[in-house]
Amino acid sequence: MKRSLLRGVRRGYALLIPFLAIAAAAGAAACQGCKVPEQGAASAEADADAGATRPTVRLYVLSTVAGALEPCGCTKDQLGGIDHLAALIEGQRGEAPARLVVGAGPLLFMEPEVKPERRTQDAWKAEAMALAAKEIGLAAWAPGENDWALGAEALAKYQEQSGAAVLAKNLEGAQGVRGVVVRDVSGVKVGLIGVSDPKGLAGAYPDGVKAGSTVEAVKAGVEEAKKQGATVFVGLAALPRGEALRLADNAPELHVLVLGKPSERGDVNDGPKPPVLIGTTLVVETPNHLQSVAVVDLFVRGKGDGPLVFADAGGVAKADELISLSARIRELEIRLNGWEGSKTVSAKDIADRKADLEKLRAEKAKLESAETKVTGSFFRYSAVEVREKLGADKDVAGQLLAYYKRVNAHNKEAFADRVPEPPAKGEASYIGIDACTNCHDEERKVFDGTAHARAYATLQQDFKEYNLDCVSCHVTGYGKPGGSTVTHNASLQNVQCEECHGPGSLHAKDPEKKGLIVLAPSPESCVTQCHHPPHVEGFEPMAKMQLILGPGHGRD
Repeated sequence: MKRSLLRGVRRGYALLIPFLAIAAAAGAAACQGCKVPEQGAASAEADADAGATRPTVRLYVLSTVAGALEPCGCTKDQLGGIDHLAALIEGQRGEAPARLVVGAGPLLFMEPEVKPERRTQDAWKAEAMALAAKEIGLAAWAPGENDWALGAEALAKYQEQSGAAVLAKNLEGAQGVRGVVVRDVSGVKVGLIGVSDPKGLAGAYPDGVKAGSTVEAVKAGVEEAKKQGATVFVGLAALPRGEALRLADNAPELHVLVLGKPSERGDVNDGPKPPVLIGTTLVVETPNHLQSVAVVDLFVRGKGDGPLVFADAGGVAKADELISLSARIRELEIRLNGWEGSKTVSAKDIADRKADLEKLRAEKAKLESAETKVTGSFFRYSAVEVREKLGADKDVAGQLLAYYKRVNAHNKEAFADRVPEPPAKGEASYIGIDACTNCHDEERKVFDGTAHARAYATLQQDFKEYNLDCVSCHVTGYGKPGGSTVTHNASLQNVQCEECHGPGSLHAKDPEKKGLIVLAPSPESCVTQCHHPPHVEGFEPMAKMQLILGPGHGRD
């Protein structure tokens, strides 16, 4: 379940660096699992200049990804998409060659339990997520309950495919789960310490797993990381937010604390949370489902004998204002998307709103570029929305396409015999638009000119017509008695008449009898069926209803 906010992350200076210098600097980050350009001889002078602006270590922070490979829905430029995130990270290799990608909260699955009929598809989706995580260079994540959805052995397999460490030092008996890893990032040793509380709604933990004190685990993890030479400490916590925040009070040596949910249910998108400073610990939690990524640049200055302390050189103090601006920008974007094609909104209103949008974007860019002068070591924080404008990494996009093709071929056979339940005696069934056309030729002509008439084709072109995540909103009467299924929908493909007017078999037999069909569906019915978050943001049913009306169909 996309994006223009590269403004918050500075790019300009890196364009001045000769390519060979970029390649040499990027080689230092190769051990993090990221793609590495060819090596070459670097210019010492260019390296020294770049060092003044390049962060010593850049952290890309993800929270509660929960199996969200990409957003779905018909709103333009929705937030999300791991191929877009990969493009962002790869595109910033020159300005931040020394980086780590870290996460907290569920990564692999959207739900803690997998329904039997979805087992194969969800397993392959988790595998696609793990392989994509390897491409973006995920170093470690603190797991949530969802990550055990298919059991400990499956989690261990996905962990191996991702190349990332699964960290939860407070857990005992968790197969393949570690407590601490130390990564050498261009000579800076970064200690990653994870904790998690993956219990279900009934209070039960995954089989064989026991949980201990998270506070004591983090304290012990910091000491363990110190023994391995770490000087920068990053905590990863898949915990309820209140409990996680207490870690910063009790483990003040943490420089950054990444938060994620201990469990996630459903596909609803959360709003952004501002970063906070607790003592000298920067606490970061991004919105779920890859809507945005947090970028934390750490600049190590000087070689004092005491422990490192990073001052805020930009990001935290203005985070609330930036979130407010982002929300206003998004609201305007959604409104303008909703007005697209509308004949009820004046051209002047649209132009005025576009002008407002550009003004807000300029205001946000100015605020993001402002820096605070500090002495000694410091950090800069920014949040980057994951949007289509970031581009799509070809390797990750290729993995997603392979996943969709694999699922499509499997589900076509696996559900070949799945037919809809028959309607109860005396109840109507679905007959399809061709039968409706026998009496409603004018209305059919209107329908053929709408996007609803091409809904199924949009799935077919992307190899998603048999995907259980997608098909229900692109056919008519899905899962309803006398309706359609993932494979049995030949006469009910696309969003046809009966999706809004109800099953029409009884009406077709007795057209004059009242009450057999919904004559004037409420615009809000579109929202309850498919056009609701997170599939569609800010859907305006009254405006959109005008796009499917015409002569003989709501308009005389």
